[in-house]
Amino acid sequence: MAFKVLITCPPMLRAIDRFRAEFERRGIEITTPNVTQILSEPELIELVPQFDGWIIGDDPATRKVFTAGKAGKLKAAVKWGVGVDNVDFAACKDLGIPISNTPGMFGKEVADIAIGYVVALARETFAIDRAVKAGQWIKPAGQSLTGLNVALVGFGDIGRNTAKRLLGCEMNVVAYDPYFTPAAGLEAVQSANWPDRLAEADFVVLTCALTPANRHLINASSLSAMKPGVRIVNVSRGPLISEGDLAKALSSGHVHSAALEVMEMEPLPATSALRSFEYRVLFGSHNASNTVEAVNRTSQRAIDLVYGFLIEVK
Repeated sequence: MAFKVLITCPPMLRAIDRFRAEFERRGIEITTPNVTQILSEPELIELVPQFDGWIIGDDPATRKVFTAGKAGKLKAAVKWGVGVDNVDFAACKDLGIPISNTPGMFGKEVADIAIGYVVALARETFAIDRAVKAGQWIKPAGQSLTGLNVALVGFGDIGRNTAKRLLGCEMNVVAYDPYFTPAAGLEAVQSANWPDRLAEADFVVLTCALTPANRHLINASSLSAMKPGVRIVNVSRGPLISEGDLAKALSSGHVHSAALEVMEMEPLPATSALRSFEYRVLFGSHNASNTVEAVNRTSQRAIDLVYGFLIEVK
C-alpha cells in the first residue's frame, strides 16, 4: 500500500516533475496543492489528516494542525529548508510525530544573495537601475567595501558562508551568535555579544534563525545604537526587524538604506510604509535559496527523511 504525502513547499512544488519518479520508486503517492506562499491553518487542519507524511514549507505548522493530523493518518513530517520558526516541534514530540528540517542545504546560495545585497546597497545599483528606466541618468557616490565593518547576526551555515564572502571583499566582520565557534578559514571573524560594538557597523547583516528571544531584534533601541548612515540586510526572517521602527529610521536618514529578502508579512502588504522609499529599500521575495541545484538537493533530502520516517513507523 502506497504512502500518501502532502507537499506544501512552493520551491519543491515548482520543481515537482523532477521528483515524481523518485516518489513512485519508493511507493509514495503525492498531493501537490496550488500554493503561492503558504496554506492557512484551517486549510491545513482539513488537509493534513488525510496523509501519512507532510513536507512543510513556511506554512503555520501549529499544534492544532499536528493534533488534527495525529487524529487522522499523519505519521511523520519534514520541514523543507532550514528555518523552523513556523513549526511546533514541541507539539510533534508530545504527539509522537517524527519530524526534522533539512539543515546545511543552501548556505552558499543564501550567502550569495546576502553579498549581492551588500554590494547593491554600497553602490546603489538598484537605485541607478530604477532611475535609468525612468529616463534619468544618476551617478550616486557609493562606498568602497574594503575596510568597512559588518555586524553579522548569526554564525551558522548561512552566516559562515556569508562571512567568507564578506572577508573576500576585505571587510571586517564581527559575528553575533550565542553559540559562536571559530571556523577554519574564518579566523579573521571576531565575535561579540549583542549589541556590543554595534556602533562600529557600516552594515548589519541578518543571517540568524528567528526565535521568541530575538523577534524585533532590530528595533528603535538597537537602531539608535547604530551609526548614522548604516545599511541593513536581512536574508533570514522578516520578524527580526520591526518594520515600523525601520521606516522611521529611514525617514530620519539615520538608516541609509535596507535590503529585505524577507518581511514581517509576506507577500509585502500594499500598505507597507517601506514601499515609499523607492531608492532606499531593495526588496526580495523570500527566494534566496531558490536555485535549481539547491532545490534539487534539499528536496531529495526531504524525500529521504520523510520516507525513512514512514518506513520506521509503518
